[in-house]
Amino acid sequence: MSFFDVFSEMLVILFCMAAGFLAHKLGYLSKQTDQNLCRLLLGIIVPCLILGSVSAGDTLPSTEEILSVLKVAIVYYGLGFCAATFVPHLLGGTVKQQCVWRYSLIFSNMAFIGYPVSVALFGQEALFYAVILVLPFNLLSYSLGPLILAGQAKFRWQQLLSPCIVASVIALMVALFHINMPALLGECLNFTGSLTTPLSLLLVGSLLADLPFGRAFTSPRLWALAAFRLLILPIMLWLLLKWTGIGTPLVANIAVILMAMPTALNGSMLAMEYGGDTECMAQSIFLTTLMSIITIPVLAALL
Repeated sequence: MSFFDVFSEMLVILFCMAAGFLAHKLGYLSKQTDQNLCRLLLGIIVPCLILGSVSAGDTLPSTEEILSVLKVAIVYYGLGFCAATFVPHLLGGTVKQQCVWRYSLIFSNMAFIGYPVSVALFGQEALFYAVILVLPFNLLSYSLGPLILAGQAKFRWQQLLSPCIVASVIALMVALFHINMPALLGECLNFTGSLTTPLSLLLVGSLLADLPFGRAFTSPRLWALAAFRLLILPIMLWLLLKWTGIGTPLVANIAVILMAMPTALNGSMLAMEYGGDTECMAQSIFLTTLMSIITIPVLAALL
């Protein structure tokens, strides 16, 4: 896929965020609407997306292949957690901002942007491997995400029974044991889950409408974060996978592309739901998404 093809894909993402921004300015979306939309996404639509991604169990790779891909996932998330341990101290900022740095370094926009870009670059086969790499993301981001963003004081064990986490555990079992859901159920889940990307992008755009998001362009911390998120971490992952020999070249390349994605969109939903720094998170998502329009096509051309 050429640089300009990937560039076009990223422009579509940015356009949807701009639509959310405009909708808020015109009064179609409001703070209350954003909160309700957030709950709708986390309670119903995202769980459908997670379950729908593995609804056709017989089309997924073999259990051995899945376990092999999960080894790549261990390296992937291990690198993210290592970066989240050290980099925020270098970037500085308030306690809540450093929580945003940690979340942004660990969790990228693997599904919403990663799926279509992976398929566009490596073919339909890449979707299966991308789905497996995203399964730990679903489990970790909705369990550790609130803890990272809001701190231990606002963490409740009941959060581990949230719809997203329950759906992630079920999806992992479905994938490992190749359980086939009824075709109609899979179609329903995928149809409802397909609303996740546009609604999430509209939500981020709406959140930005009331924030001084222009600060994102003048904040050295956010620029440094974007450099780590979009360039340094993908290059480090590529070197690690090449050095260790874990994963096939195709799986390694898919993992590198997923690592190069901007900050995960669900960060805004979790920050809003659990009391994190919503402003800083929205700015992180905006700047990294904007810059990824250039960085992802560049990295894709180098692989």
